[in-house]
Amino acid sequence: MFKIVRKKVLNPTVTLMEIEAPLVAKKAEPGQFIILRTDERGERIPLTVADFDRYKGTVTIIFQVVGATTEKLNHLNEGDYLHDFVGPLGKATHTAGLKRVAVVGGGVGCAIAYPVAKKLHGQGCEVHAICGFRTKDLVILEDEFKNASSKYILMSDDGTSGEKGLVTDALKKLIESGEKYDEVITIGPLIMMKFVCALTKEYDIKTVASMNPIMIDGTGMCGGCRLTVGGKMVFACVDGPEFDGHQIDFDEAISRSNMYYGFERHKHEDTCNLFKGAR
Repeated sequence: MFKIVRKKVLNPTVTLMEIEAPLVAKKAEPGQFIILRTDERGERIPLTVADFDRYKGTVTIIFQVVGATTEKLNHLNEGDYLHDFVGPLGKATHTAGLKRVAVVGGGVGCAIAYPVAKKLHGQGCEVHAICGFRTKDLVILEDEFKNASSKYILMSDDGTSGEKGLVTDALKKLIESGEKYDEVITIGPLIMMKFVCALTKEYDIKTVASMNPIMIDGTGMCGGCRLTVGGKMVFACVDGPEFDGHQIDFDEAISRSNMYYGFERHKHEDTCNLFKGAR
């Protein structure tokens, strides 16, 4: 059992939780993920490590309420326990030797981008962080990114926070102003990452994208997280979750992701109705 020691609502659909998990915290690195279950009959879901504290023995997760399990998770509070909290899984973000990096995050993907920016910044790398959200009310981790980057650019679709436009607009502006990057790291919605990678390919800038497809076991056994990268099948859970963004078949990944949308929405509504009936 893993105790929830802190819970913070970041925006109407996104929540932060700090979990007491000393063995996971001991080895966790940016880019890796955990798999949790809320109870013994619960669904297994992957969530990327948003932060960790080796001294306190805690791991921070940030999740968006979109399905049944995240709805259940969001109803837990400080002092409650998770049944399973397994990890760290996947490969850590490669940061060695990088001197100038643009970290591009979108929506709740910024929660995954933050620990990467934080580690790079701590290593003396010049980090330019670009974070995009639909509107002001959905902005998360603004102060944290400012502290973990040399340059922070906030974008919003409607212009209610930061600059109006897309993350690709900000990235293109930086590149065309003469900024040179060893690498671009992008984390967010699939469609956003697709266009970030298309842009950087034009300028021949190495780009890494963090993929988060459907997962079940996290060990490569189920095959649910398969992707096509460079014409070959890979598994996000053991081969990733980060891959060469210029080699990923984003259209296939988007198509497979959309297959589960209706089922996910249905299960979320069922779970919401259960909680309403328990009041």
